[in-house]
Amino acid sequence: MIKFAICDDEPQMVQELASHLAGYMKEKKITAYSAGSFQNGRALLEAAGGFDVIFLDIQMEQPDGMETARLLRQRGERSLLIFVTVLRECVFDAFQVEACDYLLKPLDSARFKQTLDRVLKILGQRTAGSLVIQRGTGCEVVPLSDILYGEVLGRKVYLHKRDGTMIDYYGKLEALERRVDGRFFKCHRSYLVNLDYVRGCQEGQVLLSQGERIPASRLRERELTQVLLRYMKERGI
Repeated sequence: MIKFAICDDEPQMVQELASHLAGYMKEKKITAYSAGSFQNGRALLEAAGGFDVIFLDIQMEQPDGMETARLLRQRGERSLLIFVTVLRECVFDAFQVEACDYLLKPLDSARFKQTLDRVLKILGQRTAGSLVIQRGTGCEVVPLSDILYGEVLGRKVYLHKRDGTMIDYYGKLEALERRVDGRFFKCHRSYLVNLDYVRGCQEGQVLLSQGERIPASRLRERELTQVLLRYMKERGI
């Protein structure tokens, strides 16, 4: 799910941006997105946050768009900021808040599409090295480095994370195996382990750095040892 926010004090501009966005997403056949609207910077700052992309007008009551962007960055928001304004002279100020792009009013359709193409590319790069897990109508991005191991029980896959939490979804272990990289090894028909957290293998069990133990099949135990040694050598450990 890509979360957009549109912050502009002109209702007509909010509607126009939403229309351009809807048209673009339909053309790209992307349905997993949402778009919230805010009439001023204060309302945006008071929102729950977590937006992937924010269209932000500059000329608004205080805090104006530029100050709103500074406050967002100060609190650690990594949203892609796209300023939408009539003020050409503010383009240099946009660099100070690490803006993704700068659109001039009135909107140009071709320019808007170019900007959204860049946005999708950047978002794609951010999720590289991660799994996007679909859960109902929403989704969750899980960095591969956070996963200790995955196991399948019935029709569900359970991802056990290094912080002690777990995320589950409907799927097959074989499909998960195709989506992860070389740091993962299938030690058992029901388990896929992250080699970064393996501390040994003995008596049919894989020992993990968190103190947990998961099964290793007899046929795969010897291969796991070889794979682990090769993996450590490649990383210079």
